[in-house]
Amino acid sequence: MAFHGWKWLLLLGRQNTLAKVWRSRRGGPSLCWQRCCHWSSGKALAPEVRAFLEENTEVTNSGHLTPEIQLRLLTPRCRFWREKPDLWPYGDPFWAIYWPGGQALSRYILDNPHVVKGRSVLDLGSGCGATAIAAVMSGASQVLANDIDPIAGMAMILNCELNHLNPFPITIKNIINSEAGNWDLIVLGDMFYDEQLADGLHHWLQKCIRIHQTEVLIGDPGRHQFLSHSIHSQLHKVVEYSLPESTRQENYGLTSSIVWSYQPSNRSDDS
Repeated sequence: MAFHGWKWLLLLGRQNTLAKVWRSRRGGPSLCWQRCCHWSSGKALAPEVRAFLEENTEVTNSGHLTPEIQLRLLTPRCRFWREKPDLWPYGDPFWAIYWPGGQALSRYILDNPHVVKGRSVLDLGSGCGATAIAAVMSGASQVLANDIDPIAGMAMILNCELNHLNPFPITIKNIINSEAGNWDLIVLGDMFYDEQLADGLHHWLQKCIRIHQTEVLIGDPGRHQFLSHSIHSQLHKVVEYSLPESTRQENYGLTSSIVWSYQPSNRSDDS
């Protein structure tokens, strides 16, 4: 099966597989910069995993909104673009796709470095790490990347190396529904693909805003699950980007991606 077919399975499977994992991995105690479980250097990478990722991904900075950032992604020139999905030895490689919401967030941060400069930033559901990388490039004082897939964490380290950055802390715990962390800014892209997960995100983000006055930016290309969720009524459009042709083709007709500012009403329904 060609990878574009596999990607279609990934798009469909996010609701039934990844969302269940997010929901089942309940966050423990509140994570802070000093206590989070993270990799801090490429030395922590298992040599066989590093070799596999380097052999089966392509370094690219084209076909997406942020040519300043080099990433290891699955492309048509990669072996697993055409291999059967069950031959991939790890969990489904959501991280190997640069999703449109993440592209918009990364572009916005690079174009507007004042949004992150000198601030602490949590990149929730970080995937390939592009938005966290954009935050570091733009002068964020602290960056924490979060993804529940440990292979995504390893890929982020490789992507930091590609961009000549020291790896930022990476946690692979599900921190949704944990105690609200004290970040200046939370960014998340392409996370609203399941109603129950979206509900959990909605209430947890409300809690972070209520307790710590955290700013929240959300990137999404206009998927139905996002547009139809109640959170949409509490969003303010910041900027819209036209997607490159290759990204449009990979995302089945989506033509643009939007960065939204989440500004919930002053209700206490997140207790």
